[in-house]
Formats: sequence, C-alpha cells, structure tokens
Amino acid sequence: MNAMVDRFGRTGFAALSSLIWAVPMAAWAGSADLSPVDKTAYPWIALGIGLVMLAVWIVLLTRLGRIPVSTRQRRFDIGQMSRPERIWILAGAAFATGLIAWLNAAATVDWGPLGTAVGAGKAGPTVLAAALAAFLLVMLIGAWFSWRRATAAFQTRTGTR
Repeated sequence: MNAMVDRFGRTGFAALSSLIWAVPMAAWAGSADLSPVDKTAYPWIALGIGLVMLAVWIVLLTRLGRIPVSTRQRRFDIGQMSRPERIWILAGAAFATGLIAWLNAAATVDWGPLGTAVGAGKAGPTVLAAALAAFLLVMLIGAWFSWRRATAAFQTRTGTR
C-alpha cells in the first residue's frame, strides 16, 4: 500500500482504490435491473460484496494520511494541480460520467421498438435516435478534448512542455 500511495499520491490512490467497491456496486445495479426479468441474477450478493468493500475502502482512506509520500510532481494530486488542470480534469470526469450513463442506458434498454419506429420513418423516434447519437458523440469528443487539455495543463505545470 505504501508503494502505491507513493507512486500515485494520496488522491490518485484514493481514486484508484475506489474501484474495489464501485465495480461490485455497478454489478449490483445491473443485476437489480435484470433480476426481475430473467430470474437468474442475484443482486443481493453483489450489493453485499459492494458494501463490505466500501467499508474496506473507508478503512483504507482513514489510514491514508499516515503514509509518508515523497515530494515530487504527480499527475492527479489535487493539492499540486493548477487551476486550469483542475477545471479540465473536472470537465473530463463530467464527460466520462455522461458516456458511462449512455453506455448503461444502451445496455439495459430494449432498442427494438425504437429501431422499428425509425425504420417506419416516424419523426419523433428518429429525432430521439439522432439526439442519442449526438449525445454519444459529444461525450466522446468532450472526454477526449478534456483529457488533452488536462494533459497540456499538467505538462505546463511540470515544465515538460
């Protein structure tokens, strides 16, 4: 744990280690959606694992402040970030969240009726399909652009640019 905190910094370690509870919680959310339909998913197991791992993560975070960290520039250390870097990281996180929401919706929605309606030439469903495609495109471009700008801000901060 000490080596990972020294490598990624406290903020980076906290973000990276949050996956230990976020992934089981995402599995719980997905299985809770599908369980009433196919009766094969067991959402309460994933929820239990996610809650236990959330408790483990909180314990990790309480011990994080006591771990010594060498003083060097780190990419995702909030205390070291410049204002533009923080803004672009936040924008990138917002676009990535929108992309994840779109993917979640795409995975859990029955697209058959929309495809049939678009194929029949109905205006409302066609506009909806175009809006969904535009949303996906904006989220992808926004995440890419924000990442590029955050990288440039990091390089400016560290003097590598």
